[in-house]
Amino acid sequence: MASLTFNVLETTIADIHSAFRSGQLTARQLAQMYLDRIEAYDKKGPALNAIITLNPKALDEADRLDAAFKTSGFIGPLHGIPIIVKDQADAKGMPTTLGSLLFKNYYPDRDSFVVEKLKKAGAIILAKATLGELGGGDTHGSLFGSTRNPYAPDRTAGGSSGGSAVSVAANFSTVAVGQEGFASIRRPSIWNSIAGMRPSAGLVSRGGVFAGWPEIAGSLGPMARTIRDLAVLLDAMVGYDPEDPLTSRGVGHVPESYAKFLDKDGLKGARIGILRESMGFDSEPDSEDFQKIAEIFDRAVAELKAAGAEVVDPVAIPKLKELLAKRAGSYTEGEESFKRYFGRSAKAPFQSRQEAAESPDFQKVVRRSQDRWKRSVDSSKHYEYLLARDELTVNFLKVMADNKLDAIVHKAVEHQPTPIRDGINPPYVDQKGAPHLNTFLVFVPTLVVPAGFTRDNLPAGISFLGRPYDDANMIKLAYAYEQATRHRRPPASTTPL
Repeated sequence: MASLTFNVLETTIADIHSAFRSGQLTARQLAQMYLDRIEAYDKKGPALNAIITLNPKALDEADRLDAAFKTSGFIGPLHGIPIIVKDQADAKGMPTTLGSLLFKNYYPDRDSFVVEKLKKAGAIILAKATLGELGGGDTHGSLFGSTRNPYAPDRTAGGSSGGSAVSVAANFSTVAVGQEGFASIRRPSIWNSIAGMRPSAGLVSRGGVFAGWPEIAGSLGPMARTIRDLAVLLDAMVGYDPEDPLTSRGVGHVPESYAKFLDKDGLKGARIGILRESMGFDSEPDSEDFQKIAEIFDRAVAELKAAGAEVVDPVAIPKLKELLAKRAGSYTEGEESFKRYFGRSAKAPFQSRQEAAESPDFQKVVRRSQDRWKRSVDSSKHYEYLLARDELTVNFLKVMADNKLDAIVHKAVEHQPTPIRDGINPPYVDQKGAPHLNTFLVFVPTLVVPAGFTRDNLPAGISFLGRPYDDANMIKLAYAYEQATRHRRPPASTTPL
């Protein structure tokens, strides 16, 4: 029996914990409310199509937490909080499908490091969410079709963490976990009017997550309707994991709590550089669609000033686009990453990416994901990228130092969400307008915050980009902007039940 008095729509971790304490709500009632919303809106109604697998043991887990609460109180800072995880991170007892028919029956032997940490903090893993197939691009996949944007169901949710973003936006869960190696947390977050963060590489482990070590660009990150919830979730995710050597870089850079940096006056006196040069993937700065985002951005810059920021407008990063164009992966790192990830389980579905590509199911993989998977990388291009990354990192940091900046702000995405028909038919428009400066530089944090809606009534936002491991200050600045503006609003397609 669900609580008749608790309103689950747009609720926060603090609201939920307060309701637990007062006896107004139990973890089981809360989990059931979210399951009811998924039942009503994921495959029916607007048919958002954001969920791949529900956790069959979610309600049992809620019962266990309710029993623990009666005897000894909260077991951790996420006690009873239902979380949805991008289906790229392992949660034991549920398949990790990567949104693909190739992996629909892959059941990992154990939890990913982060899922294990979330459970220890008291979270309930409610479901696994859709994603860009094989972990990249907007959210289309051979296993599930296309995920719809709750603000405009004929448009993409973005990706690749599209299902996680929709789950938070449509109130299918309190918070969610995404993963980003290009723009895969930030783009879907903003296209769904929520906050999302890709932390500095090395803070959050990729142990048990597809596309982890020795690749370094990708990171799991928190997605939430409020910056406060995002900070609480990040606190539960960070930490050293010997299985992911990259996390050795994060040691010494983790504060006692990111949530302690929340300060509604955090923008007062902060120096913010405004980066206006277009740098989004396949962006068309002369198009009307781009201009609609530019209007929101201009207003956001004025809002930053009104909140007390000292704005340096514009700042320019030397050779920005020239160096970004040199982005290239490493074929050997990709192969090693594949083998390490599947090597955690006794029964890997394939021994290599090549073997997966030879499966009959590979022909059903969505076109853009096939192209990414098969593309062999020229090692000389990867070397050029490493040099370019070093040069652009110095250029970026010098601009921040010369202008005494606390952060650089740019458009979160430079275009409105793409119509789904344009993503699944030629020319396969994908990731349009996505800036990827942070994942190019790797060791820098970026946090996106809603900045309102375009004249087409589609969500848009801004991105706070900071120095390496200055994640806490990005949270402080983003929180101050959120509190001053409060642009987030729930979608009309998923009203209260």
